[in-house]
Amino acid sequence: QVQLVESGGGLVQAGGSLRLSCAASGRPISTYPMGWFRQAPGKEREFVSYINWSGGTTVYADSVKGRFTISRDNAKNTMYLQMNSLKPEDTAVYYCAASRNLLGNRNPSQYHYWGQGTQVTVSS
Repeated sequence: QVQLVESGGGLVQAGGSLRLSCAASGRPISTYPMGWFRQAPGKEREFVSYINWSGGTTVYADSVKGRFTISRDNAKNTMYLQMNSLKPEDTAVYYCAASRNLLGNRNPSQYHYWGQGTQVTVSS
């Protein structure tokens, strides 16, 4: 029902910045809470951030607070993750996701639509 495609990943030096985009198709995302998750080699998928349908509520993992900013543009059917002051431990495949629930959540099992991921590599 909803297809999600991430873009904007790449290789950056520690301290650098990237902006990830998540473009949706199939139906508008304006009513869906959406989130970003990441998965590093050998580790479980972990929560990064989520945003409610209006953009008025945002939540971040402690590891990225003050460095990452989540936003959405419902008119463009797109969600973003601005990542600043990147660290080597941020290296992972980053996934965007959308939930059919009314509220966002830190648990990846509460998200029903997923993109294929985009690689972010931060060199030291």
